[in-house]
Amino acid sequence: MVNILIGCTGSVATIKLPQLLNDLFILFDQKKVPIGLRVVTTESAKHFFDDKEIPERVDIFSDSDEWNAWQKRGDDVLHIELAKWADLFLIAPLDANSLAKIANGICDNLLLCAVRAWDLKKPLIFCPAMNTKMYQHPITRTQLDTLKSWGYIEIPVIEKTLICGETGLGAMAEISTIIEIVTRIIL
Repeated sequence: MVNILIGCTGSVATIKLPQLLNDLFILFDQKKVPIGLRVVTTESAKHFFDDKEIPERVDIFSDSDEWNAWQKRGDDVLHIELAKWADLFLIAPLDANSLAKIANGICDNLLLCAVRAWDLKKPLIFCPAMNTKMYQHPITRTQLDTLKSWGYIEIPVIEKTLICGETGLGAMAEISTIIEIVTRIIL
């Protein structure tokens, strides 16, 4: 069994989450490898997908789940349990805000706490996604380099016309590219 934790942040590229999940299930079924998928989202990411589009066998977690799960000393801490459960952490998409927070050690939501609790011996893959001007800002390269210096694996952005109408670098990599890299690393 391969367990993959998928993190989604507040980028419009989160609209691709249902396709990512379905394509992962299809590929792993074809390879006859059992897969467990769980999703952890920021509150902003929830704006970009409908829970009804998510396969029933996928659990989705967000900040309220963290606080509702823990009642007393001895109870499981959700971000720790998610980090222990997963063999691979895929953050797709990683928006500019969450990128900045991770690079600076801020963990003020469930997703970022799971990142902070991640075992660096296991792969963490991230797929940046942001407006072209945000991507071109000098701090973005510094923050991407920081994550890579920790051993995190970047799947680079691509150039295309973004939802905002601008054309340039900043779009999340294609789902097929993401799945190819995930399977190459985990299988």
